[in-house]
Amino acid sequence: MAAKKLTPLQETEARRKAAAEAKKNKKTVTRSDEEKAARKERVEKAKDALTRSVGMKGDHVTTGRTALKDFLRNLNEPKQPDDARFEAMIEAPFKVPPKKKSNDRF
Repeated sequence: MAAKKLTPLQETEARRKAAAEAKKNKKTVTRSDEEKAARKERVEKAKDALTRSVGMKGDHVTTGRTALKDFLRNLNEPKQPDDARFEAMIEAPFKVPPKKKSNDRF
């Protein structure tokens, strides 16, 4: 037999209790001064790249800006890009991709 379906009031109460329990069990993240400085430097670089790429046009610019915005949105996520990938993200809006060679020879 299927589980009994909760009423909307019971659902909200269960959600509230689960949120309170999660908040109580939450572990705070403590970062060292080095990590704080590295994060701050990365944020400054990403914001600088966003401001410099405002007037530029091209598909590579929009995808590069989107990647930088996603990086800034997900700053508190545990999985962060390594240094090489981060540098590639910063240069993406400014680096024009090579043109595709066409083999349209008739």
